Amino acid sequence: MLTWLIYPVFGAIAGVIAGLLGVGGGIVVVPALVYLFALQGLPPEYIMKMALGTSLAAICFTSISSFRAHHRRGAVIWTIVATITPGILIGTFGGTWLAAALSTNFLKGFFAMFLYFVCAQMLLDLKPAPTRQLPGKAGMTGAGGIIGVVSALVGIGGGTLSVPFMSWCNVPLHKAIGTSAAIGFPIALAGTVGYIVNGLSAPGLPDYALGFIYLPAMIGIAAVSVLTAPYGAKLAHALPVKTLKRCFAVFLLLVATKMLWEVIEAVF
Repeated sequence: MLTWLIYPVFGAIAGVIAGLLGVGGGIVVVPALVYLFALQGLPPEYIMKMALGTSLAAICFTSISSFRAHHRRGAVIWTIVATITPGILIGTFGGTWLAAALSTNFLKGFFAMFLYFVCAQMLLDLKPAPTRQLPGKAGMTGAGGIIGVVSALVGIGGGTLSVPFMSWCNVPLHKAIGTSAAIGFPIALAGTVGYIVNGLSAPGLPDYALGFIYLPAMIGIAAVSVLTAPYGAKLAHALPVKTLKRCFAVFLLLVATKMLWEVIEAVF
């Protein structure tokens, strides 16, 4: 019961961090859920898959409030959302099947390497130069598929990948961010459905699990993070965000290294 009460508290913190630093909630939520699920004694072979699935389920709710806010400011390019969504749905749903077949150690290692990528982006302020235009329908479907697969494997809404992709294709940054928020919803929806379907037949799941979605964590995180994310956005105008982002990147670096070390210990 005490651990269940932690989820809303953590949801509040995750919402503030996401709003303040502009990072996807999954980057914060997945490592915390891995720790909390282990603390609760959930089956070790399902912990990573449930962390990924639960993160995406929570993003279903948070992404709605996010893209509505961006839409009100005219920052969502809906034609991009429409053309990339088919690939997003196929890639994300397929990614959940891949995740269900992979071991916990592989998923942990993949997530750790993705965190290193995110840390490099934040510490070095890496941004692709806008050197081309958006591709046609086939290219957008292919890009959406890649973004969807990776998002399913790391439990995020895809902004870490979709924003650089759109920036590379000459989409203005503020519109790339707003459009990415809208793209996050089909990613989260397809990921949630996929992790439910792939987990329904898994033996030995804990109580209150719907497939690989752990409902108490999803409800606790989603309900509160939606409320606190706007406060984080307000703080962004009053605090030194660049300095905070670098400090947070160092923290993520430590999290990634710890997770990778656990994989190495388990394998060797």
